[in-house]
Amino acid sequence: MPDILCLGEPMLEFNQLPPGPDGRRLYLEGHGGDISNAAVAAARSGADVGMLTHLGEDAAGDSFRALWAMEGVDASCVRMDPDAPTAVYFVTHDDSGHHFTFYRKGSAASRMKPADVPDEAIRRARVLHLSGISLGISDSACDAAFRAIEVARSAGVTVSFDTNLRQRLWPLRRASACIHTAVGLADICFPSLDDARLLSGLQEPEAIADFYLALCPLVLLKLGPDGVMVATREARATVGGFAVDTVDATGAGDTFAGAFLARAVAGDDVWQAARYANAAAALSTTGYGAVAPIPSAADVNAFLAARGA
Repeated sequence: MPDILCLGEPMLEFNQLPPGPDGRRLYLEGHGGDISNAAVAAARSGADVGMLTHLGEDAAGDSFRALWAMEGVDASCVRMDPDAPTAVYFVTHDDSGHHFTFYRKGSAASRMKPADVPDEAIRRARVLHLSGISLGISDSACDAAFRAIEVARSAGVTVSFDTNLRQRLWPLRRASACIHTAVGLADICFPSLDDARLLSGLQEPEAIADFYLALCPLVLLKLGPDGVMVATREARATVGGFAVDTVDATGAGDTFAGAFLARAVAGDDVWQAARYANAAAALSTTGYGAVAPIPSAADVNAFLAARGA
């Protein structure tokens, strides 16, 4: 079984491209979903990774199985649901950034329930990675995610959690309660600054780091292009980001999480893993789509070497 097992919802992606000659809006078809993105990022960085999810028995579901097979992501814990679709989302871009429109209600992944959790597969993993979206897509999926966390903790498996708040999924008060409960059960958490400000009600990164350290022993507060604040109960420092020509930051945070976990499992310390993950996340913003621009380990290492990092 894989070292890193990722639980969450894959989504077929349609990402807005610059207009064609006739001015029509064009979209690039691809793959997304935060946990699948992280799984691909970890796999491209050399980790042994698997997905734990449900897909629809449809073209989108088939496309994900083909993607994971190509990327070397284990799909033995993926179930096909003949009665529900694979979710879809659209990404549009403007001067204020990127924006999402989701079509995921009643999706196959949202129908996951605690009885679907493969206890033995989780017990044999080294890391279980999931997110706030894994909790927010439905009540039954939330229960399944907490069941998976319970199994992982009982077996001594590291629990990794990315806050990834999506307010359209659920009210902020419920999201905050569920997400912070999960963070309190995790060994590693990846809050983003924007998410954390909404979830905690705090504004300053130092105060936010303190808040999450009270819940979790390793906090990686994602600061976008400014890098990441790495905080443990013994040390704290900001690991700076890398300047690149960004065109689409859709999957940058997911790439950071997957790349960090890959390097942590490989034996890097948190500072080395964070520097590598910053580079991977930066490179992932230089192309369109969540998955296509995720770099390989060779790409990241060459990028770091060129900058003397």
